[in-house]
Amino acid sequence: MTADTPHNPAGITIAGVTHRYGTVTALDDVTLDLPAGTTIGLVGPDGVGKSTLLGLIAGVRRLQAGTLNVLGSDMGDRRAREAFLPRVAFMPQGLGRNLYPTLSVWENIDFFARLFGLDAQARDARIQRLLDATGLAPFPDRAAGHLSGGMKQKVSLCCALVHDPDLLILDEPTTGVDPLSRQQFWTLVDQLRKERPSMTVIVSTAYMDEAERFSWLVAMDGGRILISDRTHSVLERTHTTSLEDAYISLLPDNKRQQASGFVIPSYTDPGGPPAIEAEHLTRRFGSFTAVSDVSFTISRGEIFGFLGSNGCGKSTTMKMLTGLLDVTSGTAKLFGEQITAGDMKTRMRIGYMSQAFSLYEELTVRQNLMLQARLYRMPAGRAAQAVEQSLDSFELRPYADVSPASLPLGIRQRLQLAAACINNPEILILDEPTSGVDPAARDMFWRHLIRLSREGHVTIFVSTHFMNEAARCDRISLMHRGHVLAVGTPAELVKKRGAPNLEAAFIAYLEDAEAATDAQTPPPKPATPTRAWWHGVSSTLATRLGRVGGSWLPRAWAFARREAVELLRDRLRLTFALLGPLILLVVAASSISFDVEGVGFTVSDHDRTTISRQLIDSFRGSAYFHERAPVADADTLDRAIRNGRVQLALDIPAGFARDMEAGRRPEVGVIIDGAVPFLAANVRAYVTGVLGGYASTLGRELPRGPATPITIEPRFSYNQEFRSIYAMTPGVIMLALILIPTMLTALGVVREKEVGSIVNLYASPASVGQYLMGKQAPYVALATISYFMLVAVAVIIMGVPLKGSLLALTVGGVLFVLSATGLGLLISTFVSSQVAAIFGTSIICLIPAVNFSGLLYPASTLTGISRIVGLGFPASWYQLISLGCFTKGLGISSFWPMYLALAAFGAVYMLAARLLLKKQEA
Repeated sequence: MTADTPHNPAGITIAGVTHRYGTVTALDDVTLDLPAGTTIGLVGPDGVGKSTLLGLIAGVRRLQAGTLNVLGSDMGDRRAREAFLPRVAFMPQGLGRNLYPTLSVWENIDFFARLFGLDAQARDARIQRLLDATGLAPFPDRAAGHLSGGMKQKVSLCCALVHDPDLLILDEPTTGVDPLSRQQFWTLVDQLRKERPSMTVIVSTAYMDEAERFSWLVAMDGGRILISDRTHSVLERTHTTSLEDAYISLLPDNKRQQASGFVIPSYTDPGGPPAIEAEHLTRRFGSFTAVSDVSFTISRGEIFGFLGSNGCGKSTTMKMLTGLLDVTSGTAKLFGEQITAGDMKTRMRIGYMSQAFSLYEELTVRQNLMLQARLYRMPAGRAAQAVEQSLDSFELRPYADVSPASLPLGIRQRLQLAAACINNPEILILDEPTSGVDPAARDMFWRHLIRLSREGHVTIFVSTHFMNEAARCDRISLMHRGHVLAVGTPAELVKKRGAPNLEAAFIAYLEDAEAATDAQTPPPKPATPTRAWWHGVSSTLATRLGRVGGSWLPRAWAFARREAVELLRDRLRLTFALLGPLILLVVAASSISFDVEGVGFTVSDHDRTTISRQLIDSFRGSAYFHERAPVADADTLDRAIRNGRVQLALDIPAGFARDMEAGRRPEVGVIIDGAVPFLAANVRAYVTGVLGGYASTLGRELPRGPATPITIEPRFSYNQEFRSIYAMTPGVIMLALILIPTMLTALGVVREKEVGSIVNLYASPASVGQYLMGKQAPYVALATISYFMLVAVAVIIMGVPLKGSLLALTVGGVLFVLSATGLGLLISTFVSSQVAAIFGTSIICLIPAVNFSGLLYPASTLTGISRIVGLGFPASWYQLISLGCFTKGLGISSFWPMYLALAAFGAVYMLAARLLLKKQEA
């Protein structure tokens, strides 16, 4: 990649480009001219706008100000940009960030090939060729989530190159990848570029030794361009011999001083027992051995480096040494004492910094440090003092009241180090603490480590992929596939291998280990990907869709197919989608009942005559009431009501029978528990009925009592038995179909926002409409299946009769499902997290569906704003269909207004989602 290429006027021209995120300026009046058909390296501190600039060039970010022309296409013009997208391949920052973890290697690459319009024959040929070139041919069926970091990046590169792009943009593709995998990655890029020499390659990188391999170099700082020239010219202009020195020389004075060279004082062993001892340390996860028979010793105050390939067991070893993981076999000792998972006393002497940022974004720098101090059980006064010392020691005071989310990565890592040191630990365990951090920030970080080691005598156990950092360690250990390959000082290991530098020595050790493994194990043979039974049907359908809708329907099908595969492999989500509505139906329809049966009642009979006992017998003979022990006085009666032992009490006064016989109208005290008004009203109605029947019967028997002239027999239309389950089941079906499918669909877009895979929409020729339709289709199918299951359970198991047309109910159900999933997509477009999507969906769906859709009382009784909310939500329209079909025996002809309303809701929701979801990031 070092060959010079003449300046090409049809390359990339940037003029006056400024880009802001709120009040933060990421790019400040950037003007740049880059050649085409060459390799371009982009270097600079974290947070200076490298990713923003690459996103603008790739077309995934919206151009705010200035002009940008890429390979002859004006990126400020929507049509020109969309026409250019098939010519570009964009690989975002992060290990496998654009991959789908549950999809296999083949399926991931196949998805990208479909997005870029390759037919079945071209897809298979191209994918196989890329797998052969990358060494991934033996693993076509391995899930992307089970790959090492290096393998993930190879798959991401295959996805990017599947359509032969003219422009390949790689945003820090090897950050966090071990040296051997990095070497293999760049060898692959070199091979592919030889096959397509006209392809322009732009790469941002945190590794200066990588930047030296590119023909053109662009250095950035503070959102501005420091230099843009041929790589060898940059070295000449800065009078340096390495790009790391050249880059540092280009920084502003204050940053250059921070990154100035420093000398590491030699290590002197203070004697005494070792700080850390690992003897035959082994950790297994099921049948997989992550760490096997690892042994080493680290002295007090020593800086011990831990190097290894991705997935070799470094993090697992570190977690065993901190007590975060149990040891399967072997022993781990700290300060001469064996550590266990529950040993809090020893753990209080350790500081641990994880690879990923593990502090709280919601808290400020000061608050995070205070929380960490209190977690280490420091008294309030001592904790406050420790926080102030940390702010000064780690140069964080200017950021004390700032949220970590707004800090550059280098300062965030310094904050993590300060938090790990807040308790003045004797051992500091750091898991790749400077991954993705620029050279100046790394140097500043190491100054703190050296101070802690040499002045504070803190033992430091650090893992890293940077060879210049490994060279600063007193001793290092090389690890591969759970085994330690070698231990010694950096100079000893380099000399032992006869290598020119530490990286070459490390790669040689790894290659020897791989060769030894290959000698014992036959090399994996290229495998044919396993094709599911539906693969042939899927390919045939995609071909037919292409004949009908050109490229539009096949791209929508690509999204739908990928979403369906992910959904089918997510057992928990699939179970929730199918069983959740059924559980809701059975529990809600069975437990929400307004039937009055077995109401407890008690009697205080002060008359004790035959006539008073007849009154009591009329309640005993009713199925609605169940007698409890009688009470003797008003106080006892009141207590029985208050403690909930009974819901009804009868107070029969003395002289009740005498008054009845005399034709007077004696009063009977009826006390009803009114805590639940709806139940109390029903109880009152039944009490009135029982008393009316008793009075009628007694009136005919008594000589002076007039017979009741009429008989009152209540009748109820459509639900003559007046069973709550018949009335509740149609409404609960409505509730299940609006709640569960909407929640599942609402997670669709926002989940991709969180993990970053939505960049595949931004960087591909696919439209937002294709994306949304593809997202919706699997959930519509799943919700339709759920609908049929709900109806079957309601009719067959719960015994609720379906008196109307099943076809009419199904048409309404499908339209309702389309509305619900459309609503879910709409919610997903304007929220930024899955938690917000779940809470928002629950509130938006439950309140209108329960209160304003006719579930508890007819929607026709609603007035004012309640009626407007009910009519403006699809649940109330489907409730009319569900209730009409189940209880009133209605057919399709009765529901045309409801069908039209549901169809309109679905269309409006999808249109709104289409308008809210942009094809570019801000």
